[in-house]
Amino acid sequence: MEDNQNIEDTVQLVAQEFELAPHAESEMTEEELLQLLADSIADMIQYRLEYLLSLMYRLDIDERKVSLALSPLAEEPANIGLAKLVIERQKQRAFTKKHYRQREITDEEWEF
Repeated sequence: MEDNQNIEDTVQLVAQEFELAPHAESEMTEEELLQLLADSIADMIQYRLEYLLSLMYRLDIDERKVSLALSPLAEEPANIGLAKLVIERQKQRAFTKKHYRQREITDEEWEF
């Protein structure tokens, strides 16, 4: 159950960052998310590479890993390699958000 929730949270984060279609936020498997994201990234590689690279930076994806994924020597197509990196990073973010939430501060705690 917790793994399903993590996937749902990951789908929401990815859909938000990559402006994917609203159906992307319905129940989706990780494989379906990977394919949808890979298609979006393929389009970005072809038409909006600078934007894609700035998005990778903003998502805090390791620059070396991005370079390896874009390399002609990469084991898989660049769009799939980058999509896997994004999903892995967003999984980490979803886990962190869930397990390290800050508690809300009440009005009384703000008073000195």
